Amino acid sequence: MKKMIGCVLILSLSLASLGVPTTEAAAKKYKNCTELNKDYKGGVAKAKGVKNKGGKTKYTPHVSKALYEANKSKDRDKDSIACER
Repeated sequence: MKKMIGCVLILSLSLASLGVPTTEAAAKKYKNCTELNKDYKGGVAKAKGVKNKGGKTKYTPHVSKALYEANKSKDRDKDSIACER
């Protein structure tokens, strides 16, 4: 068991030193909704089950809690969807 834990630790340190992304990646913070909507047409939702307060939208939002938290200031109607269209 100790040998397996050691191997996993060595492997993760090796990947980190090579620049391979791990599970925790920094979410990109966008300047404005125009920039965010270039990558995510429907905006970014905090969770899958959130409902849009603004009415009908044209696109389905991308779901990512980390990305939403980085761009939370762009959620004007506070419905947990930033930059919805």
